[in-house]
Amino acid sequence: MAARDHAHRLGWLGTGRMGVEMGRRLLSAGCDLAVFNRSMNKAEPLTRLGAKPAATAADLAARDIVFITVGSSPDLISAVLGPGGLMSGTGAAPAVLIDCSTVSAEASARVRAGIAGRGTALLAAPVMGNPKVVRAGQMTAAVSGPRDAFDLAEPYLAMLGRGVTYVGDGEEARMVKLCHNLILGVVAQSLAEITVLAEKSGISRQAFLGCLNKSVMGSLFTGYKAPAYVNLDFEPTFTATLLRKDFDLGLAAAREHEVPMPVAAVVHQLIQGLVGRGYGDSDFAALLQQQADSAGLVLVSEHAEVSDGLGTGNDTNP
Repeated sequence: MAARDHAHRLGWLGTGRMGVEMGRRLLSAGCDLAVFNRSMNKAEPLTRLGAKPAATAADLAARDIVFITVGSSPDLISAVLGPGGLMSGTGAAPAVLIDCSTVSAEASARVRAGIAGRGTALLAAPVMGNPKVVRAGQMTAAVSGPRDAFDLAEPYLAMLGRGVTYVGDGEEARMVKLCHNLILGVVAQSLAEITVLAEKSGISRQAFLGCLNKSVMGSLFTGYKAPAYVNLDFEPTFTATLLRKDFDLGLAAAREHEVPMPVAAVVHQLIQGLVGRGYGDSDFAALLQQQADSAGLVLVSEHAEVSDGLGTGNDTNP
């Protein structure tokens, strides 16, 4: 990458699991990065690598480009427009704000309008992948917003993974991400059902998923979820509660556009059941446990060495 592509001073607001992993990639590429999180201890993995700690969110406004990762639509509005938020000061403002969260188009549009008067453009850039996928360099993102802002930010977005896709000049990226996560939930539930059928027929999960992942039906997703399904590792990288939120948003959009989604609606209720049974803070792979319970199958970890298909082995959570 040319030296000029490192010329901008970057900021990162919100250093949860995803923010830390993406920020790490920017630092490893030699970027000048400042970070802020309400609990600054969560930013320590980045400050140890050379990121500059910011005293407040508003301090990041002096940066040229600011990335943000938060958990919900209200969090985005508060972190940007609220008291003590990124834009709460009266001085400098970033040229571009890149929101990598999964939030509603309405919240995104509110932030877009709220920062326009300061000369800041918003890029909606919800990402596809979890922290492990980011570490493997396999993350992708849909991006929408002003084209000139995208052209400015694209070199840094490209550092985050396999690449980004520009999908429009407004809130289109929000819908792309919701559609992506609807597919994610539907496939995860289908994978749970069929895996339980295979095991109840006398086939180990390791053998079944190993065969599946070598076939045309295997995918990057079924590969990196295989260790969780085989070894019952439900340590969260994307929780059932967060997936439920995305299904809430996706099905609301389907109602708005009068699109029937019977399969997604059933999976929505299964995810709701997973949360109601106490798995809300577990990885959504716990759909396997729920399916096994429904089938009267007692699951035990197979304690097997299983490749995640990402080239990172099975040393971290899928």
